[in-house]
Amino acid sequence: MRSRYSAYVLGLVPYLLDTWHPRTRPATLALDPATKWLGLEVRARRSVDEHHATVEFVARCRDAGRATRLHETSRFVREDGRWLYVDGDPG
Repeated sequence: MRSRYSAYVLGLVPYLLDTWHPRTRPATLALDPATKWLGLEVRARRSVDEHHATVEFVARCRDAGRATRLHETSRFVREDGRWLYVDGDPG
């Protein structure tokens, strides 16, 4: 989760797509370079089993001068030893 947040901060689209599960990964991803990410708070981590986990987080950013919070519970799956983002539910 933290590495994906860092990739958003740094605008590393290839990393974000590479760590997104192929079943739910978009064909392209456009990030707004004007978005300023301000912080990440991981609120909860839960291991469902050895191959599935969830992470609840709040990410703060400033978008077009307006403060915004993204609160989500993300689902991850481990395949070939790598954790991949599947999807998330807004919190």
